This record gives sequence, structure tokens and C-alpha cells, in this order.
Amino acid sequence: MRYFVFGLLLAGCGHSPAPQFFGADRHEVTTGGVRFVVYQKEDQAEVVRLGFLTRRQRDAVPVLMTRAAEEATGCRVTGPAAGPWRSPSLPGDTGEARLQLKCPPI
Repeated sequence: MRYFVFGLLLAGCGHSPAPQFFGADRHEVTTGGVRFVVYQKEDQAEVVRLGFLTRRQRDAVPVLMTRAAEEATGCRVTGPAAGPWRSPSLPGDTGEARLQLKCPPI
């Protein structure tokens, strides 16, 4: 019970970006019925899934994260972020992803 209450408290908190994304543009997107926050800085994006999903529902999340990043930024995702932008998460993490973008010239 105590973990449930702690989880509810955390769920009520707003999400902050990773330090590499401090000062980034913030977008909230719902794609495929899943809510995401997308932080864009330069040609990089951090996508964070919001809310609870069952294991079965999480199967589609990696594709939805790519779609959310593209919808929010207007850029094309070219793959996972590399170098200092790289995600510390394990491959297949459905809670957070960092992606490399190819944005059209302004």
C-alpha cells in the first residue's frame, strides 16, 4: 500500500527533462492514446511517456515515441541519440527515449 501511495504522489509531479535538455522546447503530445512530453534541443529530442500502461500496452510505445517526437518537433527521427545525448536507459525502455532528429532548414 505504501508503494502505491508513493507512486500516486510521483504520478502527480510534473516531469523535468534530463540535464542535457534543460532550456529545451517542451511539447505535450498524445499519440495512439498515450501521452508523452517531448523536449527538443537543437537536433535532439527526449521523449517521456506519461501515465501507467500494462505490459501489453507498452509493446507499441517505441514506435509511438518516434511518432510523438516527429509530430511535436516537425523533424524526422533518424535514430537513437548518440554521444553526450545518448540515453542511459536500457534498450527497449518504454518510459524514456532520446532521439536524433533531422530538421528541415529554417
